[in-house]
Amino acid sequence: IKNTESIVDSPLSDVLVGAFNRYAKEVITDRAIPDARDGLKPVQRRIIFDMFDQGQVFSKPTVKCATIVGHVMGHYHPHGDSSIYDALVHMSQSWKMEAPLIDFQGNNGSIDDDPAAAYRYTEARLSKLSEYLVKDIDKDTVKMVPTFDDKNLEPTVLPSRFPNLLVNGTSGIAVGSSTYIPPHNLSEVIDATIYRIENKNSTLDDIMGFIKGPDFPTGGVIDDKEAIHSLYETGRGNFYLYCSSHIDEGENSIVITQIPFGLVKIDFVSSLNKRKETDHLDNIEEIIDESAKDDVKIVIKIKENASPYDIYNYLMGKGALRNTISCNFLAIDKGHPKCMSLTELLDSFISHQREVSTKAFRYDLKVNQDRLEIVDGYMKCYSILNEVIEKIKRCSGKEGVKKMLQNDYAFSERQSEAIAMMPLYRLSNTDILALKKEKEELEKDCQRIQDILLDEKKLDKTLIDTLKEVRKSFSSLRKTTILEQKMTFESVDATKLIAKEDVMVAITNDGYAKRTSLKSYQASVKANRDETDPLTLPKIKVGDRLVFNKEVSTHTGLLLFTSLGNYAYVLVHQLTDSKWKEEGKHLNNLIKLQSNEKIVKVFEIEEFKEGLNVC
Repeated sequence: IKNTESIVDSPLSDVLVGAFNRYAKEVITDRAIPDARDGLKPVQRRIIFDMFDQGQVFSKPTVKCATIVGHVMGHYHPHGDSSIYDALVHMSQSWKMEAPLIDFQGNNGSIDDDPAAAYRYTEARLSKLSEYLVKDIDKDTVKMVPTFDDKNLEPTVLPSRFPNLLVNGTSGIAVGSSTYIPPHNLSEVIDATIYRIENKNSTLDDIMGFIKGPDFPTGGVIDDKEAIHSLYETGRGNFYLYCSSHIDEGENSIVITQIPFGLVKIDFVSSLNKRKETDHLDNIEEIIDESAKDDVKIVIKIKENASPYDIYNYLMGKGALRNTISCNFLAIDKGHPKCMSLTELLDSFISHQREVSTKAFRYDLKVNQDRLEIVDGYMKCYSILNEVIEKIKRCSGKEGVKKMLQNDYAFSERQSEAIAMMPLYRLSNTDILALKKEKEELEKDCQRIQDILLDEKKLDKTLIDTLKEVRKSFSSLRKTTILEQKMTFESVDATKLIAKEDVMVAITNDGYAKRTSLKSYQASVKANRDETDPLTLPKIKVGDRLVFNKEVSTHTGLLLFTSLGNYAYVLVHQLTDSKWKEEGKHLNNLIKLQSNEKIVKVFEIEEFKEGLNVC
């Protein structure tokens, strides 16, 4: 046997580069980046198509998620069951999707990032809106390709009768690229799409007259219209998304009712508690999460004599109540990844709809014409019914009947097939008036479809009618507020964030300092009252000595002078809180001291007065 195998020597680096490039292309185009036309990744598209194909639609009862996951994995998506179930759950979560595509029954997680129940416990079906994603898919409107095992066909894209990519947004990380498209309000996007269909030369500013900006399911506040405009113009941009909050003066508290999109609520509350400790926000009494299942309510309680406005300004100024949204409108356009502007995304969807609608109308026209041909055959047969029946009696089998009809009466293949398959009782009882009426209706419908196919404006009107139908059924109020101007926050005096209380402060010559609450100090006094030391001095290192030992307020400042002629200003609340019988911590964590530098004098400062000198 002759060996026909051909081996080509190639450097390992070239082989690796080629293999990696193929891998990167597959990840970008067939896993992580959505199609600009239907806004879906392959796993999402396969789930929705399979559920539609299996009849798991909104009008039918829900089905076990285990059944859905198993069928999708076995027929369309040969990957792990967890990736399929995660995608299924994600499409049902109202805090992640502007318009959920899956109607879920059971525990599908929470805004606290709790996991969904296992798929053997939950059930699902397509949401009513999802049916617009697959509408007319059975009319040869989209390209179908073989599945991984060549046993079935799957769509490369769904008809998607509404702009799903902009409405629900998406995120994904591929090789060397990533995408993040925020969700938008369905009504605004549909209005903008209709306007774009009717006005091909409309500008971005015209479109932004309808789409004010992203609309996140969790609400929030955006205060940067310039960043939004730049994002829609270039497809890339960043902006801050702030919490929705207000101050309850009666309860002396800050109430947060919406958290930034993408944040896990329990982690958000934890970060606020952490900032309370690290920033020494003593005037915050406690932070309580009073949220219900569908409503967010986080209460920051402020101490009685403190102002919630100061705490609010501080938290907003430090970015504790916001999240940075970094957007990249990367999508697959005509088979290639492309960073697209807002108008390009709309145009891609509109072009797809025109193509889908054209194919759907051509399919309907073909169906009508085929039926019209059959109706004409019935009517022709009716006029010679007795003669035809007599000849049918002498024919042998179906093929004989068809051959007789075609040869003797010039019936077409389709007409003779329909007549041959019709039961005799129906053939003899045919209602000629009903046939005439059906023929008139078919001819009228064929003419209507032909007029639509020949007139682009009429075709566009059908697109607009469908979009209006979606808007009427699924519109919702905007949840994210877009401000006209950027928010400003007043700088806050640090003392207003700190609870005012009297403490004992001790500072030594070597630079060790601490503050102790009066309660802790008095406990030390009580424990040492029998000793000979009536002052109950704090613990210090051997060879060190006290420079300052006094009861002061946490709002007081301390002016420190050193042996090298330097000075520093330190607020009492900045000192480490320690027990009275502990040594405290070195001031190097607050000010910079040289190794041979000592603290020689400390003054208590309530305020700096002009013209007053220290000597």
